[in-house]
Amino acid sequence: MTAGGARKGGGRRAGIPNKASIRRQEIVYKGGLAPLDYLLQVMRDTELTRAERVEAAKAAAPYVHPRLSSVQAHVTGELDIRKFLTDAE
Repeated sequence: MTAGGARKGGGRRAGIPNKASIRRQEIVYKGGLAPLDYLLQVMRDTELTRAERVEAAKAAAPYVHPRLSSVQAHVTGELDIRKFLTDAE
């Protein structure tokens, strides 16, 4: 018999939701529209005011288009600008 602990091939595979996530999604979808679906529906409703549609778009945007993160670059070394000047001429 093997002892406890991590074993190769053990555990849930990557990308597979756990039971709590599955249960939460079932509850959301049994009720009809998911919140994101509702916001997208409001955003596309041409009978609403532009301001209402813009607010729905703002609320839905983070779930559809993730924000870009900033990256700080640390550059070391020297640059010989003469090489670039002679190539351009």
